[in-house]
Amino acid sequence: MRTLAKVGLVAAGYIGAFALASAVVAVHIAATSGADRQQYGAMFSFGDDLLFVAVFGLAAVIPFGIALVFLRPYPSFWRVLSLTALFFAATAVAMFFSYVAPQPSEPQSAARAWLAVAGLLRTVLSPFFGLACLVAAVIAPSRSPRLGLLVAAALEGSVFGPIALTWLYRVRLP
Repeated sequence: MRTLAKVGLVAAGYIGAFALASAVVAVHIAATSGADRQQYGAMFSFGDDLLFVAVFGLAAVIPFGIALVFLRPYPSFWRVLSLTALFFAATAVAMFFSYVAPQPSEPQSAARAWLAVAGLLRTVLSPFFGLACLVAAVIAPSRSPRLGLLVAAALEGSVFGPIALTWLYRVRLP
């Protein structure tokens, strides 16, 4: 298969994932239209955004896996990918410790507020990075990148799991 055909196949997969996520969100919006959606538009919009990210993230696993299969013959790519995944997983660990660290009682600075927003975004995307590392580990052509990607996936899961359980616990409390 030619390179252009491979790129086209992967791009078509991502376009299909985008179309699927858009369709699911459109159906969700149609099913939940009403007075509440008008009154609490910002909350519904945020929920729609999260739904889009979740559906797109899951549907994008297929074109991502296809792209990785096409990149199997390039060992330097796999070394860089595994090292990048480990570095990115280390940021998840740093975010986790900043999340569980006691917060100072002084007023919050703008930099700390932006760090909190970035930490929230990093936490929401963490399961997708972990899934991507698992898919890459399955497709990896040799042992060294496979182990690095598995460690990165384990770090992502071990960070996201406790935070998700904390969020669920806080929501369930009256």
